[in-house]
Amino acid sequence: MRCSRPRRQNHGARAGGRPVSAPLPPPRNRREAVAEALARIAPRLPAFEADATLDRALASPGLRGAAPETAARLALVTYARHVFTDYDELLGEGYDRDSARHFVLDDLNAALIAWGAPPIPEEEAEADPEDDPD
Repeated sequence: MRCSRPRRQNHGARAGGRPVSAPLPPPRNRREAVAEALARIAPRLPAFEADATLDRALASPGLRGAAPETAARLALVTYARHVFTDYDELLGEGYDRDSARHFVLDDLNAALIAWGAPPIPEEEAEADPEDDPD
């Protein structure tokens, strides 16, 4: 004979049965994890820019082993630098990477701020851990 115990009521549940305090399920794959991190870092990033940034994060050999937050941030900064500033033109004119990064910092930060992402402090502008060939 089966023993019958009274059921505990879940007063903290919302519709669907998941408790209010329960964390979201973990991402199913790397793309999803980096996409979620990117959405947290730059909440106003347009969908097209998000897709391009996510593609860059997943294609970069230097970011494959990085934490999703790190991969998302570095890919976002790199994407913005190349697409929304004169960085590549400055390199083409003979400026070295550090000088070119210094000269585009204001434009780069304007793009990041517009997307809701934190700007890059001036002292960190030339120190980029992702060493992709610019």
